[in-house]
Amino acid sequence: MGDLLLGAFALMLVLEGLLPFLNPAAWRSVFVKATQLSDGQIRFVGLASILAGMLLLLVWH
Repeated sequence: MGDLLLGAFALMLVLEGLLPFLNPAAWRSVFVKATQLSDGQIRFVGLASILAGMLLLLVWH
């Protein structure tokens, strides 16, 4: 179980690093826009990400 969690974390880091590596200007623009969102909007994005991840896990397993 620990190896699977470590692998998932490593994959998340790879995916998170793709946009800043491939297109730093776009990443900066997205980051600036994200800082202008309200707390409620950020929470909604976080909740949507959690639910999408859980749905993918349910479908995958």
